[in-house]
Amino acid sequence: MYVGTQLGGDQFAKVGDRYLRQLAQLGVKHVCIDPVGDPWQWDRDILMRHAEHVSKFGLVLDMVQLPLPSSGIERKHQSPGIVLGKPGERDREIDGICRIIEALAEAGIGAAKYNFNVLGIPRTESETGRGGQKLSTWRSDQATDGDTLTIAGKVSSEEFWGRIEYFLERVVPVATANKVRLACHPHDPMTPPGYRGFESRVLSSVEGLMRFVQTSESPYHGLNFCQGTVAEGMEDPRSEIGEVIRWFGSRKKIFNVHFRNIKGGRYSFTEEFPDNGDMDMPAALKIYHEVGYDGMIMPDHVPHIDADNSMETAFAFCFGYIIALFQANGWDPYGAQGGRGAGLS
Repeated sequence: MYVGTQLGGDQFAKVGDRYLRQLAQLGVKHVCIDPVGDPWQWDRDILMRHAEHVSKFGLVLDMVQLPLPSSGIERKHQSPGIVLGKPGERDREIDGICRIIEALAEAGIGAAKYNFNVLGIPRTESETGRGGQKLSTWRSDQATDGDTLTIAGKVSSEEFWGRIEYFLERVVPVATANKVRLACHPHDPMTPPGYRGFESRVLSSVEGLMRFVQTSESPYHGLNFCQGTVAEGMEDPRSEIGEVIRWFGSRKKIFNVHFRNIKGGRYSFTEEFPDNGDMDMPAALKIYHEVGYDGMIMPDHVPHIDADNSMETAFAFCFGYIIALFQANGWDPYGAQGGRGAGLS
């Protein structure tokens, strides 16, 4: 395992090569950075040119994000037919996803991450943390839109599971044949039963995630394990998270880690810097190492701070924190050149 980071194509278009140089300067070699432009147009040549461009800065392209975003259905969703279960439309989108997976294999890129999301990432009003930083916050008892349905209407848990299973049955065999790991992000956050018409967010609980990884079983089907999001569904994240990491990690179902901390738990939390939440992050990192996890450990959802570029400054702090934890344990935080981005299966 090694330090890494992620950047969407729209973000990359804004920061450009300057940020690639910055990552190299900070010691981050492995990345999930999308090509600029429409992902439905990605083919072998586009992906290879992108990976080669990234490599010019001493970086390795470990994975990209499929056109299944974290944004909700009310924003510009790239695959509405899949998450809404629309016959015909979802089949066309699934065919497109499969073509991207095949192109990734041809380009030597060994992994992709994705979300299966309708509600997006609900939050309530931000709260203030250490030194006045602004914290992304979820207090379900303060949510004012719980009775407002999305265009999906009312959706039962088993109905949503049916949409997930339909997708996995068609996509996982393609990923397996092409040796491309598919890493799904959990639903962020867990919401109360019935929130916005959903009986439950089925990928927000540990039990749901266990069912997910055992559906269409394959060594190429697993999780973008967001430690913060998983903790958001727990009563006591500090005492519970370790065994959950062990369960998924020992089964080789963790393909990427969002190394994120929170204060609070189920239905009520703030997102914090890794050193300032309830979970013991040094202990968590030791468990990832113990179970033989072999991918990126990356920041995610950092607090907003007073800086000319809040995101870049906050992420730089997190990179330093992660690298320091590695070195305190005598581990290499940088990773050998040529990880999954070089087609390691």
